Parts: sequence; C-alpha cells; structure tokens
Amino acid sequence: MFVSGHPGTTNRLETLAKLKQRRDHFLPYSLQRLRLLEALLLQYSDRGPEQARAAARDLYRVANARKAFAGMYQGLLDPRIMQQKTAAESSLREPFESESAKDKNAGSPWQRIAAVQKALAGFERLYYLLERGDAFDSRLFHFARQLVRLADELPKPDGERLREYRSSALSSLKLKLLSPAPIHAELERVKLAATLSFLAENLGGEHPLVVKALAGKSPAARAEELSHTRLADPAYRRRLFDAGKDAMEKEPDAMIRFARLIDADARRLRQRFEELSESERQSYAQISRVLFAKHGTGVPPDATFTLRLAFGVVKGYQVDGIDLPYSTTFHGLYECARGHANREPFALPPRWLAARDKLDPATRSTSSRPPTPSAVTPAAPS
Repeated sequence: MFVSGHPGTTNRLETLAKLKQRRDHFLPYSLQRLRLLEALLLQYSDRGPEQARAAARDLYRVANARKAFAGMYQGLLDPRIMQQKTAAESSLREPFESESAKDKNAGSPWQRIAAVQKALAGFERLYYLLERGDAFDSRLFHFARQLVRLADELPKPDGERLREYRSSALSSLKLKLLSPAPIHAELERVKLAATLSFLAENLGGEHPLVVKALAGKSPAARAEELSHTRLADPAYRRRLFDAGKDAMEKEPDAMIRFARLIDADARRLRQRFEELSESERQSYAQISRVLFAKHGTGVPPDATFTLRLAFGVVKGYQVDGIDLPYSTTFHGLYECARGHANREPFALPPRWLAARDKLDPATRSTSSRPPTPSAVTPAAPS
C-alpha cells in the first residue's frame, strides 16, 4: 500500500525542561479540561437522539484529544523514557556547552528554553483560559471575539495586525465567520456555563478575572444572559463583519460586549506568551543545527504537517490474544453491533439489520475500523 497525507507535527527536539513542563503543568491542566467536557457532552447526549446528534462532533474531538493527551502523560510519567531523554540530551548538550563556554556571547539554547518554562509556569494557565478561550467554550463566543478583533485590527497596517487578521488570512476567516452551518443554542449555553465554572475552579471565585467574567452572577446565570445574542444568525455576523470599529464599540449585543470586556486582558497574555514562544523557537533552531552537525541526515526531520508519502505491507494485529484482520468484514460489522447490544456508537439502522441475510459476510472494507476485540470473534480472511 502507498499512503499519502499530511501527518501531524512531532516535537522530538523538545528539551527535558520542556517535557517536564508538559508533564507537570500543561498535560494535567489539559486533561482536567477535556475530562470535564467529555463528561458534559456525554451527559448532554443522554437527553435524547437530537441532543446526541448535536453533541457528536464536539464529543469526537474532545474524546480523541483526551485519549492522545492521556497517552502522552503516561509516557512522561515513565522513568525510563525520561532517563532516555536525559541521556540523549546530555550527549548533545555537554559538548556544545563546553565549547560555547569559550565564547561569552554564545549562550545555551537549553538554558534559554528552561528559563522560558519557568516564566510560562506563572501565567500559562491564564493564557489558555482567556486567550485560547478554554473558559468560554462556545462557538458564539469565538464569533464575537473574531468580530471584535477584526474591527480593531483592520485599521492597522497589515504587518502590525495579529496574524489571523492579515490580508493573507482574511478570506479563510470570512468563510468561517459567515458559514451557514447550524448552531445548537442550548448546547452552546451548556458548554459556556460549564467552562465559566472551570474558570472559577482554576482561579478561585475572587480572582479579578473571574469577578469580571461572571459580573456578579453564577456561571449558569451568566451563560443564560450571554445566550441572548444574535450571533447564531449568519446575516447578523455578515453585518458586523463590515461594521467597522466605531460601530462595533456601540454594538449592544451581549456576547459582543462580553468579548470586548475581556479582550484587553487576553491580548496582554497573548503578547507575553508569543514573546516567550519566539525565544523558544529560536533556541530550538539552534539545537536543530547542533543535532544536524553531529548526526547529519542520520536523524529524520520532525513532521511539520507537510506532505509525506509512505509505503508498506498492510497486516492485521493482535489485541488481548485475538487476531484482528487488517480490514472489517460485514460479519465483523454485525457482530460488533450485536456485541454492544446495537447501542450507539455501534448501532446499525433497521434497514441494515433487515438486509443482513442478503449480504456476503466475507465482504471486506479497508476504510472501516476493526471490530472491538471483546465483542467479536474475527472472521477468517476471505
């Protein structure tokens, strides 16, 4: 099989200090957030089939991220992995720092990255809550922020704007902002209430930013108040897209006013974060040059989401002693549904259940995931 695609980024250059920061700060915080959202979305889905359909996209995204981050976290808790990283870093770092000690202006990229992690520890969580929007998980909030910032950024020279508002990015931004895709208002309200609570849980009820965001109300009441917004209407978003800064400042919409309320705080956090990130990027570029000088092309480059081609033989694999074929068959499809009592997400529609005897059970599909090992006795390959 030949496979083409854009693999996700890898970060094999990350230093020991960076991995410890991920282990002790970023990943525990991220998993706390993702578990909250996953439980919330599962609970919302249990209200009925319409709610389950509305939550499906978010639930898939959140559960996928939670599984990935949980795997990273378990890896970083493994002493053997950290010992391997320590040894690999020392073999590269010690000769470089010994040589660079002769040049007082050289500096150590590993030391600079460690200093960045120390600085990040003081405000990184705030950055994720406010600037990334973890405390305001609602599509309507993100629409409001984008529109507010668009009005603020467009009057500036192109090179001075935030990168997502530069001319090269405006077409993509406009496409997202004006999309007619349906918005489930009740789901957005529930998510916003939960993440406003998450803000208070992380910072404390008397933190100035919590007090500002909640405006004297409970998270549920504040979310209800902010839900009275017209931003679910694409025509309204289009009008605001063209409104300009003066009109946006006078806009009475509750969510627009909320986005303006916290924007200055979020921008300050973003500026600090990006200054540190730039220092980190330059330091990793230096480490990359040191690595290349030592190993040359013997070390493959990190994935950067650019196009890659791979090839190999497709095979099955074993889970809990059960041989799983590389492809799913109709037999496996029906057995998987039966093994899960035909419940979501493994349920089959009635017309599929009625048509079972008309299908060849050995017919394979290489595009479907393998059946769950505990529920299925694998079919012999056809």
